[in-house]
Amino acid sequence: MTSRGSAERRTQTGSAAQRERRRRILDATISLASAGGFDAVQMRTVADDADVALGTLYRYFPSKIHLLVSALGREFEQAEQRTAVRAIPGATPHERVMFILSRTTKVLQKQPLLTEAMVRAFMFADASVSGEIHVVGRRLTTMISRAMTGSPEHNEATEEEAAVVRVISDVWLAALVGWVSGRSAAEDVEKQLDVAVRLLLR
Repeated sequence: MTSRGSAERRTQTGSAAQRERRRRILDATISLASAGGFDAVQMRTVADDADVALGTLYRYFPSKIHLLVSALGREFEQAEQRTAVRAIPGATPHERVMFILSRTTKVLQKQPLLTEAMVRAFMFADASVSGEIHVVGRRLTTMISRAMTGSPEHNEATEEEAAVVRVISDVWLAALVGWVSGRSAAEDVEKQLDVAVRLLLR
């Protein structure tokens, strides 16, 4: 079983060639999912597009679920990195958290097939994907807790902050599931988040 920390360490360690190979694999995954959704991400196609052997791909990512959850982690990594370099607009924790969530949600909604693929993978993930799930959760926790405190230097969430983020994340995932499945409109995601964040941070 993948340990919680090993998935994150793999993104930061290894040779330059290994990091470059991993980048190409995730680039290929995101490109395929963006064009065709969940079903378009096939391991052999990813390997071909990333110019790696199929066996090499399986050493990095044992399944398409691992691939797509890791892709989601990279999407959140980019959003989280932005919160570390500049103050988040907003006079209150509610305003700052909603700024981050609204901006990230809009980015996800611009790529509906990719988002559908990543959300489906996150929902289907089992214990073997716990390391990749932990990476996603850690980046979300850092990003949202920085918004809650208003400090770009805030890197370690308190227990209470982490608990709040877990609830917000659950609401966000449920709202995104409703959107990608066609049961709710795009604007409903932000409305549901706003209610949850307002109640949690009042």
